Amino acid sequence: MMLVYSVLMQVAKWIGPRKRQAGKEGYDILLTGTFYSDNWVMAHLRPLAMSEHCAHVCVVATSIIPKIDKVEAIYPPSWLVAILGAVPARLLTFLWIGFRKRPHVIGGFHLLLNGLVAALLARLTGSSSLYFCVGSGPTEVLHTGKTENRLFKKLGGSDKVIETRLLQAVSSFDLVITMGRNAIKFFRQQGVDTQYHIVSGGIDTNVFYPSELPPTADIISVGRLVPVKRFDLFLEAVRIVKDSIPEVTAIVVGDGPLLESLKALAKELGVDKNVSFIGHQNNVEDWLRKAKVFVLTSDSEGLSLSMMEAMMCGLPVVVSHVGDLGDLVEDGINGYLVGERTPERFAICIIDFLENKDRLSLFSRAAQKSAERYDIRAASRLWNQVLSPQQTHQRPGGNG
Repeated sequence: MMLVYSVLMQVAKWIGPRKRQAGKEGYDILLTGTFYSDNWVMAHLRPLAMSEHCAHVCVVATSIIPKIDKVEAIYPPSWLVAILGAVPARLLTFLWIGFRKRPHVIGGFHLLLNGLVAALLARLTGSSSLYFCVGSGPTEVLHTGKTENRLFKKLGGSDKVIETRLLQAVSSFDLVITMGRNAIKFFRQQGVDTQYHIVSGGIDTNVFYPSELPPTADIISVGRLVPVKRFDLFLEAVRIVKDSIPEVTAIVVGDGPLLESLKALAKELGVDKNVSFIGHQNNVEDWLRKAKVFVLTSDSEGLSLSMMEAMMCGLPVVVSHVGDLGDLVEDGINGYLVGERTPERFAICIIDFLENKDRLSLFSRAAQKSAERYDIRAASRLWNQVLSPQQTHQRPGGNG
């Protein structure tokens, strides 16, 4: 499949029309992706739509897209989903809209398969191609057999030939948006030379802000219940914290395939009475304001939006020292970066906050102040730079 894709990309380069420049009204943008929460959609799409260079954003999705000014949601017809399945129906609709509207920019969230399809479609329609690398970089192209993509999972492990072709695919994009610096560093080390920009998303300070009421829970973690998030490590850390603070309470916000196995693990560890699995929530800000400390135990991350939201709500954080998390977290200032990622190390940091109110309060203020540079207006200003005509039609370059 990747060999055929590489051939198609080369053919599209030969036969595709020249790229069109945007008019005075700005760029028409076509995107697709799999979106797991309204907050995630708002954080990425709203700042983009607010840009002075953006005329219109069309998003092809199967999940409901919240109403955003200048953003139009298009959903594949139900009969097509019934025949082909959700992802093929969405991508086929994406292709049809691309050929019909021929926007200035075509992009996808994640490389597999949205980004790959977006890059090919952009070449065939004379559009600029845009790839949202919302992971850490390596997780998008390496260890392909461990990806969440059902097709690539069939590899059962890493495949160097396919990984090389995926890196070549990344280099074909006109623009690559990353969540932080480490993803850019990784791609450049792999010889991927294109135009990079860091736009981590924008958090609405009218929605995410500290609570005036005392917290009712000690710890909170937010994320999809999938292997890379390592909620097993989170539960083991809670068990150790419980030895020092028997009444410790923890909240897990999110849903996913590991829900039942994690509930079983919590019972096995004896923390099922301490941990509440509350599933997917669209009002995650209300749950963040109930807690004292945010914890993230992932194996890999970009710059986590859930962490940014937590810090905007004034929660100090205890997170894995991976990916781009260090772009926001200053160890010992607004949270703790855990390099030696054992349950014991996470537990020590959590206990340090829960048993020291003065430190908790100091770090809380620092966390909110640090997160303010990621508010929605700042993100929109970054999109102004990304979509400036000089940037969009030049490569390589960017602010990476």
